[in-house]
Amino acid sequence: VQLQASGGGLVQPGGSLRLSCAASGSRFSFAAVGWYRQAPGKQRELVAAITTAITWGGGSTYYADSVKGRFTISRDNAKNMVYLQMNSLKPEDTAVYYCAADESPRGLGATDFGSWGQGTLVTVSS
Repeated sequence: VQLQASGGGLVQPGGSLRLSCAASGSRFSFAAVGWYRQAPGKQRELVAAITTAITWGGGSTYYADSVKGRFTISRDNAKNMVYLQMNSLKPEDTAVYYCAADESPRGLGATDFGSWGQGTLVTVSS
C-alpha cells in the first residue's frame, strides 16, 4: 500500500482541519490504518487508528487520550481514503501528521505499521 497525506496547514487555536490520506493498492480494505504525528524534538506518536476485523484489534477505533472528543478518524474503502477530522485544535497539536497502513500490525506502535505517507504539517497558532 502506498500512501499520500494532504490537508495540513496553518489554523488558529479552536479551529478545524481535515486531513486526507489517499492509498493505492487493491488490498487497502484489508489493512489497519492510522494517523501518527511527530512534533519537533519528540517521538512519533499515535493519534488515531482503525483496525479491521482480521487484524490485531478486531475492527476497533483507537484514539490518543489527548485527542479524544476532538479528532475523528474515518475510512472510505471504496475510495481508498482515510480521513482525520480535527476540531478544537490546540497549539500542542502542532506537528507533522503521517498516515500509515499495515495488513498485519502486531499493535499500534509506529514500528508496527509498514507503509507510511510523506507527512503533512499542521500548525496551530494565532
